[in-house]
Amino acid sequence: QVQLVESGGGLVQAGGSLRLSCAASGRTFSNYAMGWFRQAPGKEREFVAAISVSGGNTYYTDSVKGRFAISRDNAKNTVYLQMNSLKPEDTAVYYCAADPSRSRLRTGTAWYDYWGQGTQVTVSS
Repeated sequence: QVQLVESGGGLVQAGGSLRLSCAASGRTFSNYAMGWFRQAPGKEREFVAAISVSGGNTYYTDSVKGRFAISRDNAKNTVYLQMNSLKPEDTAVYYCAADPSRSRLRTGTAWYDYWGQGTQVTVSS
């Protein structure tokens, strides 16, 4: 089992920044690729970003490229999502998730075995 706890969400004006954190406990954090997903009201959960076990590879959905940055600190068992130039359409509950894949970064929710409880991000216009 891997337990994931997100933090850092909140209310921010358009153009502002937030940094989300996801702290992991349980099984070895560095064995898992990590992803961030988000879910807006009335919409399906969607992929945002993923990072490989070493942190050397990252992948983003097109709508956040150049604005968001995913990173991880394996010594602290934590993955981060730095969000800059936020837009109202970024408003959602943000979830971190753990994927046992060590060979590729995946975007489908079904590949991720463990999920956090989510943190709300609200961007006002």
